[in-house]
Amino acid sequence: MKTAKAANLGILLLIELGAVGAAAYWGVTLDVPAALAWLLGLAASAVLVVLWGLFGSPKARYRTHGSARVGFELLWFGAGVAALLAAGATGWAVAFALLCVASKTLAVRWGQ
Repeated sequence: MKTAKAANLGILLLIELGAVGAAAYWGVTLDVPAALAWLLGLAASAVLVVLWGLFGSPKARYRTHGSARVGFELLWFGAGVAALLAAGATGWAVAFALLCVASKTLAVRWGQ
């Protein structure tokens, strides 16, 4: 069980990074000039990173708890899913959503 809990912590980190990566992917797949696409991808990622730093990280300035935490994570990980859907990566969006639900469910159950 200790190994499974440690693996889930690793998965949690990867899905956090996956949401940021999905936002970047959305930006660079837009049908706009390349420089603007890259700028939008970086900006979308930066917004998610700042939000995570302010509200989601273990050392967040405005740490959320309880239902506020659940709402924040739904919006934050949902943004990753929405970015993948908007980029046309439907299969990846579904897989990412399922992985988020499974990992977060285990995290809640195991008190992570």
